[in-house]
Amino acid sequence: MKQPTWLIGATLLAAAGVVGAEEMKVKVTSDLESVTVTHEGEKVEIKRNQDPDNRIAEDYQQTSRECPPFCVQPMQLLPGVHTIGEIELLEMLDARAKGEDEFLLIDSRTPDWFEKGTIPSAVNIPWTKLYPGSSSYDPFVAETLLLDEFGVKKEDGLFDFRQAKKLVLFCNGPWCGQSPTNIKALVSMGYPADKIYWYRGGMQVWHTLGLTTVEP
Repeated sequence: MKQPTWLIGATLLAAAGVVGAEEMKVKVTSDLESVTVTHEGEKVEIKRNQDPDNRIAEDYQQTSRECPPFCVQPMQLLPGVHTIGEIELLEMLDARAKGEDEFLLIDSRTPDWFEKGTIPSAVNIPWTKLYPGSSSYDPFVAETLLLDEFGVKKEDGLFDFRQAKKLVLFCNGPWCGQSPTNIKALVSMGYPADKIYWYRGGMQVWHTLGLTTVEP
């Protein structure tokens, strides 16, 4: 049976990789459209929302949260800790997806926030699990995280951080103290500051830029 001319043309275009290759109008940068990561075993493409009428999520519209506790965080949190933005985070995620880097992306928010949506490939380790001042802090849970999740070793009762993983932490935004609390707790335990990266913009700026989120 002879194929219609339009179908033949479509087949040729598909074979040439033309179909579906239209450029995004809303890119991350002029050279970067998206980054694909693995989240809970599934591929997720992180990109900016392409709808020009899209608006920021309601949870992040509020501008005036009482301080304390919702105080604006400094750009340099602690000596040695790397503060990064969206492009740097996406570059790190892309390098990890290509096997060129390895790190753990940590959403430091409490589970109620995490369940509303997070950055693809992030794991939820609430600040309450690492901060000794939290009412729900359990030193056994904190030590288990260090040993089982962060690659820390323990010998003769002392932590060995030489093989510890690189960590990237974030929370709700520049006014949120949850990831800063996690970072300060880790550094106080002896975690190397230069192995810690802080995405200061967090979910507030992530949503403002219309970047992809996933719900657990």
